[in-house]
Amino acid sequence: MNVSRIYPFIFVLVCLVVSPLSQAIVPPPPKLPADAYFLIDANTGEVLVDHNSDLSLPPASLTKIMTSYVLAEEVESGRASLDDPVTVDEESWAQNPMFNGSSLMWIEPGKSVTLGELERGIVISSGNDASVAAAKALAGTTASFVDVMNQTAARLGLNDTIYRNPHGLPHPEHRTTARDLATLSVALINDHPEHYKLYKEQRYTYNGIPTSNRNTLLRTDDSVDGLKTGYTSEAGYGLVASALREDMRLVSVVLGSATRRTRASESASLLNYGFRFFQTLRPLSGDVTLAEPRVWKAEVDTFVAGALESIALTVSRERTEVEIEVDVLERIEAPISRGDAVGAIRVVRGNELLYETDLVALEDVPSGSWLTRLIDALVLWFQGLLG
Repeated sequence: MNVSRIYPFIFVLVCLVVSPLSQAIVPPPPKLPADAYFLIDANTGEVLVDHNSDLSLPPASLTKIMTSYVLAEEVESGRASLDDPVTVDEESWAQNPMFNGSSLMWIEPGKSVTLGELERGIVISSGNDASVAAAKALAGTTASFVDVMNQTAARLGLNDTIYRNPHGLPHPEHRTTARDLATLSVALINDHPEHYKLYKEQRYTYNGIPTSNRNTLLRTDDSVDGLKTGYTSEAGYGLVASALREDMRLVSVVLGSATRRTRASESASLLNYGFRFFQTLRPLSGDVTLAEPRVWKAEVDTFVAGALESIALTVSRERTEVEIEVDVLERIEAPISRGDAVGAIRVVRGNELLYETDLVALEDVPSGSWLTRLIDALVLWFQGLLG
């Protein structure tokens, strides 16, 4: 493809009024007494609040987010089924002394339970017994399952996470960070949406024993649909929460809070701050025509151009319009391949550049016949003489 300089003329294609606020006032984020906390826009990866997000801390039952992620991976890959029967052994028994005083699903040795029931026991009941039973069913031993957890953590980019068990009971090397928990939670939401739906369920009864989801935000905020609580005396109280309001999804992480009540109120403060002062914009859609530039030395006069992929941005809420500006290269010659850059796209608000990317061809444009190429070459030559 042959191209030359960009036209100075700018096409303003789209205007969006983006907020009810009169001006962009974004106060500092809330200061919380927790050991670490973190808030992220799940759609864009934009970090909105960060306090000690890379501090290594014990995750307690927040570990089970990874346990359920691996379970979902095994089911989605076809290596396991939610209908698979699992025979409970002594290690997985609710009366295992290791589980004394901890959260349980209340499974019994010698009895058969399905993998789907265990998944609910992990997600809703936060069952340590269910976590061990599922781990052994999926990997043969808990140690092998923990290996898979750590391999999955590495693949997802959880650089500061080490797992030593599938449930989160204390171990000196069992550690994670608020940032890694947010990354894992976003991966679960995006990679396994059907499995993620379980995180919104508030109650589960197995073996005649009812258990309740400890995420109290599910009962106080309709926009919250997950994720998980955790507690040990070493870790304190933790909560990873996710909420969806309109088309914006936020994930908050609070670690080392003082009480059950404060972990919920602190998480609510983070979520409300994010939704109040920020928003997710989707100004560009993939494969949507933004321009139809002139093309030379082809059998067609024009072709369609735009962005190959949709773009989401996190921006502060304000009333100022967001505009899409498109610059097109002055001279474009065939052949052109889909994806070739033929200009620039800018998303702007006032004098602020929010995003910039290439304007690209959305279709292939082959060269024209020799006669077409000759005629266009002569036209371009005369245009060059004129100037």
